Amino acid sequence: MDTRPDLAAKDSEPHLGGKLTRERMLACALEMVDRDGIDKLSMRGLARALGRDPMSLYRYAANKADLLDGVAETVLADLTVDATDTDWVAQLRSVAHKYRGIALTHPHVVPLLVTRPLATPLALRPRGTLRPLEDILALLTRAGFSGADALHIYRALFGFLHGHILNELQEIVENPDETDDLLRLGLHRLPLHEFPHIRGLASTLASYDGAAELERGLDILLAGLRTATTTAM
Repeated sequence: MDTRPDLAAKDSEPHLGGKLTRERMLACALEMVDRDGIDKLSMRGLARALGRDPMSLYRYAANKADLLDGVAETVLADLTVDATDTDWVAQLRSVAHKYRGIALTHPHVVPLLVTRPLATPLALRPRGTLRPLEDILALLTRAGFSGADALHIYRALFGFLHGHILNELQEIVENPDETDDLLRLGLHRLPLHEFPHIRGLASTLASYDGAAELERGLDILLAGLRTATTTAM
């Protein structure tokens, strides 16, 4: 089931006029990415939406790479972590659901969250994109984990989240009005003798619940991490 919000085209007029700031520029850039995707974002197009000369934007972003990092930082501002929570498992569950919510609200930004960090050394990334990592490390070290174990848990959690989100964003129904699950998903196009298992799971695939699937995955992941790290401590 496609649970993503309807990202209808947004009017850029609210960004015209007024004082230009980095925050205002990034908000407009995020709207453009939400509407048209990352590939369509350009400094020239952004300047047009803001009613500015393209050169004026370089005061707030050195280049497009810097602009993309800023967009990622903008959406990750909503990923808050309570590093003082005494229940680290419950807090990581909360973080996971917040991260999923961000991804579903801004599906075109997901490549920036999943692959963009590969292009930028850790110390050179925007500070806001590092805040969730710092806060989760603080949460886990307060819970008694070593720094190395805390980092292992963080990597395992976000490795799982990235895989889950990419899977969920692929769960698109081909014919929403069709009542037959095989036809709704377009699985009738697959030869039965070649893909019997996939076709046989049509009803399960059609009833996909992203939130429930995330919970099941977190149950397995966090239980395993708790057992492994408790044994090692």
